[in-house]
Amino acid sequence: MKKTLLIVAHQPSPNTQNMVAACVDGTAAAETDDVLVSVIAPLECQPEQLLAADAVIIITTENLGYMAGATKDWFDRIYYPVLELKQGLPYALVIRAGLDGTGTQRAVASICTGLRWNLAQPVLLCKGDWQDTFSDQCFELGQYMAGGLDLGMF
Repeated sequence: MKKTLLIVAHQPSPNTQNMVAACVDGTAAAETDDVLVSVIAPLECQPEQLLAADAVIIITTENLGYMAGATKDWFDRIYYPVLELKQGLPYALVIRAGLDGTGTQRAVASICTGLRWNLAQPVLLCKGDWQDTFSDQCFELGQYMAGGLDLGMF
């Protein structure tokens, strides 16, 4: 049976676009025939798309010590329509933070706890000046999430 991995990605810069591409490349490297990967911007993602997902990777920037406004808007729009229907949804979080990312991490964790989603992988916090290892870590996260979904780990 096919499963869907939804990547909700706010990618306003070449660096964040590179991180998203690495994550997608990682899903392909998992060599799963039964996992469909869909990448969508938070402002375009509707509750129906999340309802159809079996797992989600959230990729956001840190803006002024908080998640990107587009990511917050997405949570505002999907929260109640999916609250009772997607409990237990496995998720992963990637934060591109110029500072420390703690405000973003705390806010997203609070919302996901309210949704009763399950963190499938430790939060990937890519902070400070750009490092090429950020892309490597995103690749590994994508590979883990697609592979884990395919194997029924979550």
